[in-house]
Amino acid sequence: MDLQGKISLVTGGSRGIGRACCFALAGEGCGVAVNYQHNKDAAEDVVAELKNNGVEARAFQADISDEEQTNVMIEQIMNEFDRVDIVVNNAGITRDRSFLKMTRDQWHSVLLVNLDGPFNVISALLPQMCERKWGRIINISSIVAQMGNFGQANYAVAKGGMIAFTKSLAREVAKKGVTVNAVAPGFIETDMTAAVPEEALDMVRKMTPMGRLGRPEEVGRAVRFLAAQEASFITGQVININGGMYM
Repeated sequence: MDLQGKISLVTGGSRGIGRACCFALAGEGCGVAVNYQHNKDAAEDVVAELKNNGVEARAFQADISDEEQTNVMIEQIMNEFDRVDIVVNNAGITRDRSFLKMTRDQWHSVLLVNLDGPFNVISALLPQMCERKWGRIINISSIVAQMGNFGQANYAVAKGGMIAFTKSLAREVAKKGVTVNAVAPGFIETDMTAAVPEEALDMVRKMTPMGRLGRPEEVGRAVRFLAAQEASFITGQVININGGMYM
């Protein structure tokens, strides 16, 4: 169990890709702090299942776009686990609308959660990682950051900014024993894609060489690899998990 004794924080860990990341890391013996904003029951279900598998786990509520809430959460995590070794910045939102119809609130709310959120989390935890000379930061970006998508200019900017942030931060902390990488999923079977009309999903499948949507567990396995000791010489990279939709 490569991550035995390590502690991870997964933001937006109560469902979808975040949930899959929690279980992938726990499978390597890693304790898990499960962050959620609204869905307490789903987060507690994840925690209960992790504990049943013999893994240290606890749910922590916070809107990571709010600096004060984030700092309170980090303090609670430190009191519970003493440290955080691995951060998976997964929490994110969409507010889709064509740019000509997009409001400033729709623009800023997406950037606030998807970009300011990871800033708040990492700025609170990075110093301790550097002090211990070991850390893993894994940012969940998106295929939309790489190829764009109609009605998602705000989301593309936020997720593209996450890739740029990943590469810049990776250069700054590489000699401090901290790796920083990103994962860019394509269209994955989650609650978010469940709300997409079936005809649109059929079009996505046709555009994907593998002819299907991805599964959250497939993203979780990539996150687990990037967190492992075997990936210690990998930093500043973007791992694409999209069935060949973007190459």
